[in-house]
Amino acid sequence: MKKISILFLIISFHLSCFGQKNWDWGGPKDPLQEKFEVLHYTLDLEILPEIKSLSGKSIVRFHSDEALETLRLNLINEYVVSKVMMNGQEVEFSHENDLLDIKPIDCTCDEVEIFYTGQTPIAINPPWTGGFTWRKDKAGNYWMGLSSQGEGAKIFMPALDHPSSEAKEGVDLFFTVPNGYMVAANGLLQNTEEMEDKVRYHWSSTYPINNYNINFTLGVFHSEKEVFKSENGQEFPIEVIVLEQNKDRAAELLEVLKVSAQTHEKYFGPFPWPEDKLSIVETPYLGMEHQTINAYGNNYRFVPMGKTKYDWLLHHELGHEWFGNKISVGDWADFWIHEGITSYGDWLFYLEHGGMEMYLEKARQVALTIPHENALVGKPNSTEEEAYHPEIYTKGAYVMHSLRWILGDDVFFPFLKALASDQRWTYENQIDTDDFYSFLQEYTGRDLTDFLDLYLKSTKVPQVKISSRGTNEYRVSLEGINFELPVEIQTSNGIQKVMLGKKKVMIESDSSPIIDPNGWLMLEMPD
Repeated sequence: MKKISILFLIISFHLSCFGQKNWDWGGPKDPLQEKFEVLHYTLDLEILPEIKSLSGKSIVRFHSDEALETLRLNLINEYVVSKVMMNGQEVEFSHENDLLDIKPIDCTCDEVEIFYTGQTPIAINPPWTGGFTWRKDKAGNYWMGLSSQGEGAKIFMPALDHPSSEAKEGVDLFFTVPNGYMVAANGLLQNTEEMEDKVRYHWSSTYPINNYNINFTLGVFHSEKEVFKSENGQEFPIEVIVLEQNKDRAAELLEVLKVSAQTHEKYFGPFPWPEDKLSIVETPYLGMEHQTINAYGNNYRFVPMGKTKYDWLLHHELGHEWFGNKISVGDWADFWIHEGITSYGDWLFYLEHGGMEMYLEKARQVALTIPHENALVGKPNSTEEEAYHPEIYTKGAYVMHSLRWILGDDVFFPFLKALASDQRWTYENQIDTDDFYSFLQEYTGRDLTDFLDLYLKSTKVPQVKISSRGTNEYRVSLEGINFELPVEIQTSNGIQKVMLGKKKVMIESDSSPIIDPNGWLMLEMPD
């Protein structure tokens, strides 16, 4: 027993040390990486499930307006770089502190080839603390998923690993695995090459792609797909890739995915990647948005809603294809745009399929979970770890809910679609909170800076004040703000809408008025 206890302590120590390693990303951009941009990544890797390792090469195509003395990429030191090539020649490099510094040769080269190998970092708590998740299915086959939103691409490939960097011309992904296994990845499958005891897959996408959206999943899979017709008439594949053991659930999952996609299209506009595919793959962890190949690990926990079925995880990650993948932030300080608007898209499923009362009840439930402890907009040059907290989901969604109330449906819903389709911050272009402010004012003709500053940049909540005057008169005001908000007030005569601020407004009612009965705004009610 003593030996077992000592062994357990040793293993626990190593695991705890590994778990403490911080592979955060974001923050100020490295000055050396300001000097170039990545155009395209090519990965050509063999996945070795038995030893949980990768081996192969990465080709990075880049552009710089100047001759570079150092080409600095990010790659964790858990991988060993054996050589680096440019223009057919080996070049000098150093690989320390998760930085790969390459000394370019004297040429006009715009491409570097990096050969590396190593055991994959194991995810501690995927997808929140990401890495590689290795499991086995019921038949004993290997099943691997990758999550890296909090860590960046450096945990699986050499990259300019900053949220502001996107491969503008896409990716080509080659994976060699043992026979019988499939690798699902971004874009379209270009080729499957059968070898003696191995198989090689080639996936490709020409769309711009953020680093953490590059992804691949290994398993013994079953695929079902059909043609999806977008709201704009364009047709492309919609596909679910599930474990072979779950193939009897594939048709149902495909239908759930299709309904979610149709719902998102109604409110966010056409699916952003029609030249590729709309798909999900079953993963050994909960889920994550990966461009055209979202991770799905919610175990088919569908709930009825109206005449259809709802899977919150599937619907949420799919919403990121618009807000997170198509519209991306270059600074994690603006993370709320990814998570807040996408979370609001979850509420819209309630509205579309459950009706208005179910939607409002969803809002009321979420309101109870918001502690108002963190501003939604972080400090400039935030890292992912600094910017990530639950309120970017809950309070971020509530800001959009309140905007709907303030603007009205005839303005708000077209605004949402217009935001998701504006070329100034879609695909290779990125968005920040100031862009959101300016576009909102440009589109609606209204300056809502005071409202947005209150709920996005502070933790303050307006306080409702009610005082009675006689038997049927009440004075109502909002303290803590210097502007007015449209507020519903329920009285004995019904619901009326008034503009409330610091100035007291007289309300007549035979019973105590109820402020904001439908929960459109985040307000602090009197005790």
